[in-house]
Amino acid sequence: MSTIAITGSASGIGAATRDLLESDSVNVIGVDLHNAEIEVDLSIESERSRAISEILRLSDGVLDGLVTSAGVSVPFDPARMLTINWFGTVDLLIGLREALSTSSGVAHVVAISSNSTTITPNVPDALVEACLRLDESTSHEILREMDDVEAMAIAYAASKLSVARFVRQNAPTQDWAGSNIRLNSIAPGAVLTPLLQGGLDDPTFGAAIEALPIPVGGFAEPELIAEWIRMMLSPSADFMCGSVLFLDGGSDALIRPNDWPVSMQLE
Repeated sequence: MSTIAITGSASGIGAATRDLLESDSVNVIGVDLHNAEIEVDLSIESERSRAISEILRLSDGVLDGLVTSAGVSVPFDPARMLTINWFGTVDLLIGLREALSTSSGVAHVVAISSNSTTITPNVPDALVEACLRLDESTSHEILREMDDVEAMAIAYAASKLSVARFVRQNAPTQDWAGSNIRLNSIAPGAVLTPLLQGGLDDPTFGAAIEALPIPVGGFAEPELIAEWIRMMLSPSADFMCGSVLFLDGGSDALIRPNDWPVSMQLE
């Protein structure tokens, strides 16, 4: 029986993924604030360390897969959002890498990003660079220079862009691909989860979320995203490395039809 850890396992995409994997007789170790094997607050560094230790204990130090689904969105405190979505993801990715490398087969990691990585304008490079340096204090300082509404939107996009860039930068390396770990990301669009509903109900952000064009019509159900995650955790994804898979009903393609792919220019 394979063992897979899922953060954010109690609701939304994480819960849907858990249900699907358990129907396949996978041993799931859930991490969330409540209703999980490991109940922690990923906005707190010591709690992130405890989550790692508990996952290692419950898995006997051997993981076959990891899904980092824990996250928050608008409306929410910007600095804490950035910490949960990014530092709560990257600390577990780094802290569990060795356990993933000890899997008897190919281990698979799916880090949840978002289509906000490409369709949110004016995300400061300095903010993403601070995130990738693991410089939490500088990243918070940058957000404090913005008004609250802008900071919330930027914090969400920057956190998810950092996840995508971490995957792209690290997946092909010796530590990951060279250690028999396939590190990939999925970038959902609007998925009808409690997280999205909170944004829809907000008087500031609700109209903007409703206005986002979705060519296929309507929001996705979390079970649909979970089906793709299950595939990315399976041997079908053994040749998948450093991919960021967009599942957003065509929003990114509609908004940026000529920005993908970007050709490499050789001088």
